[in-house]
Amino acid sequence: MVRDPLQFTTAPFDGSVDPASFFCGAAQEEVLARLEWLLEQRQRCGLVVAAEGLGKSHLAAMAMRRLGGLGAEVALLSLRGLPEGEWLDMLLGRLPLDPGSRSEPIRSWLKLENRLRENTLMERPTVLLFDDLDAAPADARDGIAWLATAGEPRFSSTLVVGTSTPAGLACVPEAIRQRAAVRIEIDPWSAADVAAYVTQGLARVGADPEAFTPAAVATLGRFSGGVPRLACRLAHLAAVAAAGEGLERVEAATVERAWRELAPDGDFVCDGVAADAAAHEPPRHAAPRVRAVRRLWG
Repeated sequence: MVRDPLQFTTAPFDGSVDPASFFCGAAQEEVLARLEWLLEQRQRCGLVVAAEGLGKSHLAAMAMRRLGGLGAEVALLSLRGLPEGEWLDMLLGRLPLDPGSRSEPIRSWLKLENRLRENTLMERPTVLLFDDLDAAPADARDGIAWLATAGEPRFSSTLVVGTSTPAGLACVPEAIRQRAAVRIEIDPWSAADVAAYVTQGLARVGADPEAFTPAAVATLGRFSGGVPRLACRLAHLAAVAAAGEGLERVEAATVERAWRELAPDGDFVCDGVAADAAAHEPPRHAAPRVRAVRRLWG
C-alpha cells in the first residue's frame, strides 16, 4: 500500500500554545536561557520585547514550565483586554494558595504580599510573568511596577517579567524599563530554524518527513521572513492546498500560491519583518486561488 505523504492524523502546524507543538529555535532558546539567568541571579525584573507574530505568548507559556522546573513558583497572566480592577484577583487565581488563604477576608494585595513573603521565607523564588504588559490597564501597570521595584524584604525572591512589542514600549512603566536587568529581544527564525520547525511538525504527527520538498521549505522561510506565526500559517495553508490539488508533496510553487492567498491580509507583513519577502516577490500574475477539497486529518 502506497502511503499518502499528505494524509496527516492531526494538524502538524496548528499554531496553538500547546507545549507539544512548541518549536524552540535558536532565538527562543536564548530567551529562555536569559530568563533562567535572571532567576539564578535573583534579579527583580526582566523585559522581553518582540514584534507581533514572533511568539511572545507561546514563549511565555514555555518559560513558565522551564522556570517552574527549576524550583520556582510561577504564575502567568495575559493582560491584553483585561478591564480595570481585575488583574490582581486573576493573578491570585493563578497562584497555588491553600483554601484558607484564598477565602481569607483580607485585601487582595495583602493576600499576594503574604504569599510572596511565605515563598521568600521558604527560600522558594516566585516568578510573575505578565504577557502583553504594554496592553495592560493603568492600574495593572502601576501595580506591576511597584512589585518590580519595591524594596521590602518580602519581595527579595520575586522576579517580575513582562512582554511587550517594540511599539508598545512607551506604554511600559518607566520604572520597569529602568529596573529591568536585561531587555531580551526575540529575533525571527533563521532558515535553518524554519527547516527544523517543519521537520519537527511533521515528526510530531508521524507524517512523511519528505512531505515538504527542500525548495518548499526554503520558499516558506523566505516568504514568512522567519516570523513563527506566519511560517505556521503558511505551512498549514500550503499543506491544505497541496492535498486539495492531489499533489504528492508540497512544492515551492504551492507555498508561493499560499503566500499570495495570505498576502492581501493586512497582518501578514509583521512590523516589517516579512516585508523583504513582499518587496522581492516575482511579478504577480493571475494565480489560481488556493483550494481545499478534502480533509487532511480526521
